[in-house]
Amino acid sequence: MQSRVQIYFWLALLFVFAVDLIAANAGVMTDQAGRTVRVPDDPKRIVALAPSITEIVFALGHEHRLAGATAYSNYPDAAKKLPRVGSYVRLDLERIVALNPDLCLATKDGNPRAVVERLDALHIPVFAVNPVTLNTTIESIYDIGAILKTTAKAEEIVGEMRRRIERVSSLVARAEHIPRVFFQIGRMPVVSVGSDTFIHELIVLSGGKNVAEGKVLYPKFSREQIIRLAPEVIIINSMSGQKDYAGFKKEWLKWPLLPAVQNNRIYFVDGDVFNRPSPRLVDALEELVKLIHPELMYNSQ
Repeated sequence: MQSRVQIYFWLALLFVFAVDLIAANAGVMTDQAGRTVRVPDDPKRIVALAPSITEIVFALGHEHRLAGATAYSNYPDAAKKLPRVGSYVRLDLERIVALNPDLCLATKDGNPRAVVERLDALHIPVFAVNPVTLNTTIESIYDIGAILKTTAKAEEIVGEMRRRIERVSSLVARAEHIPRVFFQIGRMPVVSVGSDTFIHELIVLSGGKNVAEGKVLYPKFSREQIIRLAPEVIIINSMSGQKDYAGFKKEWLKWPLLPAVQNNRIYFVDGDVFNRPSPRLVDALEELVKLIHPELMYNSQ
């Protein structure tokens, strides 16, 4: 009889332990940096540590949860009114803490690791995404959607993105020529994009050949190197947000041997759309198709 009582006792203890274990692990997620993060069940004060994350939260319809954002978080217009916590590469820890967030959404590629570790030490959970490709951008939308308990909206956004990407792919498949494209993201020195970037992926999907492809993420080029690459299309995208189109174009016009200069195929695009791994990357893709393959007469409607 005593042994049976002991068995019941241990079974009950194990049951309580199991319940406690389940409760303790509720809300635990692994972020895209491979970190285990205890995410609040209903975060009400979120600080977005990159403009792309701010855009994703707005796209999901949960902007009311945003307590703060980084500099240059300017889309949509309502994001401009959010309190600032420094730039995403130079975060202001004191401002973040002063906003009393119950969750910070970070980006692995850009946010200082030391600040993230300090926030962890202050018991402010930080969930990091790592959107370096279209697929990981989609994963970021899903993950943030899961945190905000709006998976249906995340599915809707991703479904629309995939529909538009497929439409571009079907159209580009009819192209008879793949133009050589040089995508400029820096002025002095001239910087472009390597193979492991989402801009490279956008160029390829839009039917172009990225002449700067390679292992270096953001390679620098001399004038002689670019002449040898012979780009047929040059697309200028200023990382700083500078929109001096005339100045940029004037510099390229000094290089008359370039096919892009000879054919007047030098274009300027909005860096906010192209630099941010958010749902607007599909807008960037569609714009690239129109610039690289105007003969296909792409219509996004």
